[in-house]
Formats: sequence, C-alpha cells, structure tokens
Amino acid sequence: MHLLSFQPRHVSHLAVVALAIGVLAGCASALTAPLPPASGPSPASAGPSTTAPTPKPAPNDATLEQGFARWVADFRTSARASGVSESTLRLAFDNVHYLPRVVELDGAQPEFTRAVWDYLDNTVTLQRIATGQDKLTQFRREADAAAARYGVPPAIVVAIWGMESNFGSNYGNTPTIDALATLGFEGRREDWARRELMAALKILDNGDIDRDHMIGSWAGAMGQTQFLPSNFLAYAVDADGDGRRDIWGSMADVMSSTANFLSRSGWQAGNPWGVEVQLPAGFDFGRADTSVRQSSTQWATEGVRSMDGQPLAVIEDSMVLLPAGARGPAFLVGQNFRAILRYNNSTSYALAVGLLSQRIAGSAGVQAAWPRDLQSLSRSQLLAMQTGLNQRGFASGTPDGTMGPATREGLRRYQRSLGLPPDGYPTMELLGRLQQP
Repeated sequence: MHLLSFQPRHVSHLAVVALAIGVLAGCASALTAPLPPASGPSPASAGPSTTAPTPKPAPNDATLEQGFARWVADFRTSARASGVSESTLRLAFDNVHYLPRVVELDGAQPEFTRAVWDYLDNTVTLQRIATGQDKLTQFRREADAAAARYGVPPAIVVAIWGMESNFGSNYGNTPTIDALATLGFEGRREDWARRELMAALKILDNGDIDRDHMIGSWAGAMGQTQFLPSNFLAYAVDADGDGRRDIWGSMADVMSSTANFLSRSGWQAGNPWGVEVQLPAGFDFGRADTSVRQSSTQWATEGVRSMDGQPLAVIEDSMVLLPAGARGPAFLVGQNFRAILRYNNSTSYALAVGLLSQRIAGSAGVQAAWPRDLQSLSRSQLLAMQTGLNQRGFASGTPDGTMGPATREGLRRYQRSLGLPPDGYPTMELLGRLQQP
C-alpha cells in the first residue's frame, strides 16, 4: 500500500450488479425489497426525514451557488471550532461542488416496491454465489483473521461485501465531501448530513484517506462495504498495520472493519444468522412477530421443526420470521439476524445476506416455495390499505404508504375478524375487501 499516494488496491470483478438498500423500520416491517442506493451500515443513523425540504432555487440559478457557498463557509467555521485543521478545511472545501444529482436521488420516493422473492432472485444469484466463493478463497487469510478476532464467520463478511459493492466492483464514485455538503445545504436531512460531514473531515484529518479517494455512494456511504463516515470513525480497523484504516483498498481492513461492526452490533459467535423452519399445523401466525422472542428450544416444544428433521440450531431470543406471509417460507432468527439489520434495517437485505452467506459456505438455499402469484402493493395502495383499516376501526397509525408495526398489527386484527391467518401480510385481496362498501 502506498502511504503517500493513497492509491487503493484494485480487485478483479464481474459486471456491476445494481444493489438495493432500504430504510424500512423494524425487522418485521420491511416485507418489500429495498431500493437504491447502496449505503451500507447507514439507515439506522440516517433514517427517513419527517420534514419537508427547505425550498431552494433551481440548480442553474446563480442564487443557488451563492447559497451553497454561504452554507459551506458557515460549516467551515463550525468545523474549525471543532478542531479540524485549516489544511484539511482547505483540501475539503476549496474546490467543493454542489451536486444536483444527489438532491434528485435523495428526494426520489419510488412508488412501486419489490416482493422479497424478486429481491432475492436479483441479489442471491448463482453468479454472485460463485464469485463470493472465489473471493473467499482469494482473501481467506484476511477473512479468517477477522473471524478469529471478532467471531463473525468469513462467509457473512464476504456476503455483505457482495451485497454492498458486488465484491468491490461498484462502491460508487461520488466524492463524499461534495455529496454530504450538498445534502446538508439542501436541508431535508441537514442535521444528519452535518454530523456525517464533520466525521468525514475528521477522517481526512486523521490521514486515513485523502479527499480524492474518499468516494462512495451519492448518500455518503464509502468504500467496499459502504460505511458512513460516522461508522468509519466508530468501527473501521487498521488490520494490516500500515497506520491507516483503508476500506477502499486494503482487504484486511475491509474484512476486519465489517466484522467489527457486526461484533459491536451484538453478533454472537458460534450461533447461526437464522434457519429455515417448518411450522406446525394450526400455528398461530400472530406469534410471528418481533414482540414474541424465545429460545429455539421453546419453539421446538411448540412444534417448530428444522427442514431436515434434525434438532433446531441453538438460537436464543429468537423469533419466527414470515417475510412473505403465511404462504411463504418461515425462518427462525435471533440476535445475529438483528446484528445484520443494524448494518441495513431491511428484512429483505438481512435475509439476503444470510442466504448468500450460507450458499457461499456450500449450504442449500431456501427450500419452501415463495408465493410468487401474490402481487406487491405499491406505496399508494399501502396508503389506501392503512386508510381503510383506520376507517373500519383497526388502528394502523398515520397512513404513510409504508408497512410498520402499527399497520401490521391493525392488519392482523382485521384478518382475525375475517377468520384468516393473522400474518399481517398485505395483499391485493385484503385491499379489495377493505375498499368494498
């Protein structure tokens, strides 16, 4: 590694595969697949904004550039007061640019969602499995060293690497400083952007990377496993001992930093991320909820079984997960699944990481069939469902077009009133019933 030039190492790669990460709240609330951009362990800290953007002039208006310059000047004053060196401030801001595309992407709210099986079809592919196995062989020493230190299996770390940047082939080329300054000035998430930008300046001040090579997604996530600057400061590791934490070019640093994040997020060494299970006849689907947690031993006494008939893996504080409702596969997941959710708070994402890791390790994929005949509801249809539930007395919170715990509980109570399995899964059939006079 070149300490003075900061040239990142390059790894061989396959064609870029578009990645998807969502910010849906709660592991039982994200039944539809997340959408771009890739942003690594960031949604929990960034989160969706609840305030409207501050109005700004059109991107080509000189007033915008003047306003952006004033915002940057104000931020420089704050950063200087926080101890950031003058040389770092010059490097960061003397040639900073407002990026209209970042604002456009940040404000995009896609209407249509993807079913979990569609998401898995596009992320846990045979090509990605094969590439993951090759990469694990290529970087076995670095992966094993991270596993020995942090207790996170190599296949899990490699799976996250594959999900976040397609094994380093696509971790973004947007300058992090420019992206975060643009988001801060735009105003929708100013407080969050200011915190992340301050963290980015501290990274530059520490000498971990230079400005030209501090690149990543439009949302400010950086490097091969997409750390936000604040997460970099908290969890990045100098595993190769060169004096820098380099998640762009050092595979030892990439593997250890990712494993450290999961370990600090509660990963329990020696336990699986989860396991596919068979539910007994007459199972109360209302118990497949984040509020119902118990040991796999207790679930076994209720008739929950592994797919191969062997004793269930030991998973403490576990819950039954039904990502596609009562008609789809069932999983038993515990603390390690929740640790993956800390990386990206989407059930679809965490499930993809778990399934990709077990395929990379040579195990089978999902065995039960997905209910592919079911149609995913759009955001406007989910909003209509929430409105209908509230009107019929099944409180589901303020309609917002997003499935959350309140909506799921309201839907369960509605399903019970109809004598249906209370799995809380939104379908076109249920929406049609709610819209009937």
